[in-house]
Parts: sequence; structure tokens; C-alpha cells
Amino acid sequence: MRWRDLSREELEREYSPRLLVENLQTYVDRYAELSAAARATLAVERDIAYGPTKDEVLDFFPAASPGAPVHVFIHGGYWRLLGKDESSFAAPCFVRSGASFVALNYALAPSVGLDEIVRQCRAAIAWLYRNVRRLGGDPERIFVSGSSAGGHLVAMLLSDGWQAQLGVPEDVVKGGCAVSGIFDLEPLLHCAINETLRMDAATARRNSPLFLPPRSAAALVVAWGEVETGEWKRQNLEYASRWGSRDAIEIPGRNHYDVILDLNDPGSRLGRLALAQMGLTKPKEDGS
Repeated sequence: MRWRDLSREELEREYSPRLLVENLQTYVDRYAELSAAARATLAVERDIAYGPTKDEVLDFFPAASPGAPVHVFIHGGYWRLLGKDESSFAAPCFVRSGASFVALNYALAPSVGLDEIVRQCRAAIAWLYRNVRRLGGDPERIFVSGSSAGGHLVAMLLSDGWQAQLGVPEDVVKGGCAVSGIFDLEPLLHCAINETLRMDAATARRNSPLFLPPRSAAALVVAWGEVETGEWKRQNLEYASRWGSRDAIEIPGRNHYDVILDLNDPGSRLGRLALAQMGLTKPKEDGS
């Protein structure tokens, strides 16, 4: 059944992933706990401004060696919740594997609209391309990942058509992992979330990666949890098909909120794919 055949009530259920978990707050608390632990145990430069507003900041976790690839994580929260302080939980996996890690912050709805959120994320990538070398990263090896709304933003970064405006190469982002993302925003026009997002049809269309030209040279992993709504799974499958992604995976036993925690596990399928995308191997057992 296509989404247009669903009633308003059915659409609301399909696009409310929190209904499939017992307590959403437990997952948010886990993100924060693991992120705080990462900041306590790894070197990190916090609150680096990449733009003019207070929300345009990032935390940078340098690799042990300079010239390392850079992995940028973009948080979810339906574009209205969370921030970089809950987004460092995967830093240990990447830093110990030889990459620098970035936890990205952006302004949230309803204080800004989706066009501005997308602009900020793209501006962050442009800033990193121009400045990450002095932080120890390689601007020619920038990769991105994100979950839920972050998965959508990953896809917007991997689409064509914005790079020239910000003066960066078309292949500024070499690859990404879009995890439990949403790639066609039109159904949300009929859901309560749009009371916060305040999209019209044109806004939804221009911010729907499913209908934007993909940059075929970029590596792409599309992943989602087994415990997702039918619509969420459909969107991920359609986006992966549009890209022709060879790495489109459903992760058994995971839901919309805990699937992204696999990114910090180099032994998980998602962790292995993210590291392999960057040309990295998993860390040694002692963490060195």
C-alpha cells in the first residue's frame, strides 16, 4: 500500500517511530551518557563555530595522527530535538580506528525551517573542507553519517547541486551512512510534525532527497532497524534503490533509536561498513 492510500490516522502512526518503543527517553539518555564518556576519555575541541549563529558549532575529536579522514555525525530528533552534546557516542570507534570525528550541531525547528537546517549542514561541510587540515583532518576525505532526521540530512549532503554555490568540489563528501532516514517529505505535510516544521509542498519537495539528483560516485550505506514502521522501511528501500546502493541493510533486533548505536561497534555490520567506506580497519582489541 502506498502512503497516499493511508488515512490521516494511519499516516500519523507510520511516521511516529516512537510508538514502536516503550520509552524514548531511555535512548536519549543513552546517547547523552555515551557521548559524555567519549568527551571524558578522548581529546576534543568543543564548540568550534562554523557559522555566524550560536547553533552553528561543532565538536572535533582529532585522530592520533594528522591527515586522517574525517567522519561527521549528524543527529536525529525529527529536526526539532537533540544536539551535538548527544552526538559523540560513536567517536571512540572512529578515533581508535584512525579517523577524526565531528559531532555536528544545527538550529532546530520551529526556530528555523528545514531550508535553513539543510543550509547549515552544508555550510558546516564547506567550513570543514576549508579548515579541517589545521585541526588534523584531511579535507579530501570527508564522510558523513546520521540517523533519522540526520539520515535525511546525510542524503541532502550527498545530493548534487549545492556544492558550487559554497565553493567546494562536487565530491567534497566522499561517502555516507544514512541510517533510518526519511527521504520523501511529502507525507509529513499530512502529519502533526508539520505543525513544527511548517513546510509547504514546495519546501517538502526541494528537501526530499528521493527526488534530487544523487552523486553516483559517492559511497552510500543505507541502514534501518528491523523494528521500524512499514512506511519508514519503504522510504529507506526506495532511496537505496534510487541510488543503486549495494549496502542497503535491515539490522535485526534494532529499532529506530538503538540502530545508530551500532555505529560505535566496529564488530557490528553497520560499524564495519562505515569503517570500510573510509578505508579503515577496526581497532585493536586493546583499543590502541
